[in-house]
Amino acid sequence: MNVPPSNINIASVIAADTSKLLDCLRHHTGIDAEKALPHIVALTPDASTRKYFRLPWSKPSTVVAALYPEAFDADKLPFLDVTRLFERAKLPVPRIIAVDEMNGIVVQEDMGDVQLIHRQHTADEEERETYIEQAIDLIARIQAATRDAHETNSIASRLAFDEEKLGWELNFFIDHFFGSLRGTPLPANHELRNELHEIVVELAARPRVLCHRDFHSANIIVDGRGELRIIDYQDARMGAASYDLVSLLLDRQSAPPSPSEMRGRRLYFLERRRAHGLNAIDPDEFAREFRLMTIQRELKAAGTFSYQTAVNGRGDVYGKFIKPTLEIVLNAAVSLNRFPHLQRELEDHLTQL
Repeated sequence: MNVPPSNINIASVIAADTSKLLDCLRHHTGIDAEKALPHIVALTPDASTRKYFRLPWSKPSTVVAALYPEAFDADKLPFLDVTRLFERAKLPVPRIIAVDEMNGIVVQEDMGDVQLIHRQHTADEEERETYIEQAIDLIARIQAATRDAHETNSIASRLAFDEEKLGWELNFFIDHFFGSLRGTPLPANHELRNELHEIVVELAARPRVLCHRDFHSANIIVDGRGELRIIDYQDARMGAASYDLVSLLLDRQSAPPSPSEMRGRRLYFLERRRAHGLNAIDPDEFAREFRLMTIQRELKAAGTFSYQTAVNGRGDVYGKFIKPTLEIVLNAAVSLNRFPHLQRELEDHLTQL
């Protein structure tokens, strides 16, 4: 994961972490680890249990080290498994430079700090359009790797957005938006729960393809050549064709996008799917799935933003996304002309956010 440097000084990192990083440097390079210490930069992970550091290296000159909370078996680590899968499919992922199982470290290519979410703010309209089309094409390419996932028995092929996973995510929203953030927990027999279960059942029954699982613009790096690179794909799994597209277009928005823009994006995505040899999907059917997935994915996102705000005290980062995310969900429910209890609950709470 490549992210903007934080204000964390390496001296503030606990001694155990420093020791592991220096041990990794000693083992894999000829660099004097003690002299390297001042050049280690702590990076800020995004709601992750992993810690990230930029390290001096030999060739290349710098790398990014992901420090896991404990030792791991490289053959069973999801990040490495999905990296192999994505490399087989010729997807643009960071090159793995070294693996230190005992210290729980994966050393990977340093692709820089420029996330697409930030590049879009400084790019002109033509550049932004090019980036979004390239990102949409990457989703189609990931889905085209579905067969590879099954043929290699990748971990991603054995995980899915099934009823259990989709339902857990919506329960997380209920717990942390209504409970942690709003202080108004929903009763167990609330009508909204029945509507959310209906959404889960419908989406779990959709045909499944390979999904990145968190394909928003903060997880896409624009490298030094201006090319898009994919990060944070360790949770890849099988799911509905609309999942990653919803994430790319609607996660972390400051306001709901226009319906005409969404229609154009959906049609372009369906075109790119066909260009990569995937089966055609009826545009109207896909629009319905897209809106249904919008409700599920964005409620899940609102649950994460609520948790980070109310429980972890990170409202300065995540709080601003809660209201526009729920407005996006409400618009999707209205467009489908379904889920009246969800609509009513969102309308009531949006007036107070």
